[in-house]
Amino acid sequence: MPFSASDRIGGPLSRVIDIMLPYYGDVDLMKAAVESVISQTEAGWRLVVIDDGFPDAEPARWFGEMTDPRIIYLRNEANLGANGNYRKAVDLVESEWFVMMGADDLMEPDYLRTVSRAIDDLDVDIIQPGVDVVDEHGRSVRPLADRLKKILSFTAADGGTVLEGETVVASLLRANWAYFPSLVWRTATVRRVGFRNGLDVVQDLALILDILAGGGRMAILPERVFRYRRHSGSDSSVRALDGRRFDEERRFFSEESDRFAARGWGRAARAGRWRITSRLNAASLIPKAITKGGSPRALAAHVFG
Repeated sequence: MPFSASDRIGGPLSRVIDIMLPYYGDVDLMKAAVESVISQTEAGWRLVVIDDGFPDAEPARWFGEMTDPRIIYLRNEANLGANGNYRKAVDLVESEWFVMMGADDLMEPDYLRTVSRAIDDLDVDIIQPGVDVVDEHGRSVRPLADRLKKILSFTAADGGTVLEGETVVASLLRANWAYFPSLVWRTATVRRVGFRNGLDVVQDLALILDILAGGGRMAILPERVFRYRRHSGSDSSVRALDGRRFDEERRFFSEESDRFAARGWGRAARAGRWRITSRLNAASLIPKAITKGGSPRALAAHVFG
């Protein structure tokens, strides 16, 4: 049953934000993600979980026992894959703003209240709140990739900083510091632009760049109200060790470099051509690929190719 502002729980609501949760993976981590939504101090949310056919009956049983009308559980008849499930999630959004949350990430209790204030105050299409990175055990970690992102990103002012144009595009191509599951999106903009076909790893960055290249605006907030989980069992980690992640990244950055060169955005074109953090990320994984049965040769080709 959809949840509307007339069904409010608690204080007055200015809006309902849809939280779309495409799911395939660890059941306990998914439950923790859902509990973090339920624990929000802002009541204006609708949670839609889209199970992409994970082979476990526990999610259906668990959601079947819930009585909160704001929570909707759906299960795909056939596995759509990450890109397909994201597209389905966007089609199911009903509110003006939504979050495409990861099934292993966590919202801090004030997440929705914080981003709602930004929606009210800033005329933007994407909102990036502050993020803490945690491992599979919930412990704060600072991997090399995230340390580089922090160095190469922007500092958010009190009340938020609005970014647009080539400067932010070049920055994101140097180091994709946007944490996709934590972002809040304007629904109309995402539906107008859409996810690109054929991308499984960088579809999030592609969507952000397409929105910004089309004149969109992005806000960054200083409040750290989201916990982004990195762990060795994630799909992106597996794809990284065997080189598949970087095959896709290499093609993507080359195409983006050509696109922005044709547009006359030289800084963005150079950032795409050099793909510095992508190369550094591959280089940092070579020792692990050697010991864990990955493909160090493929990683080295990405670094030096």
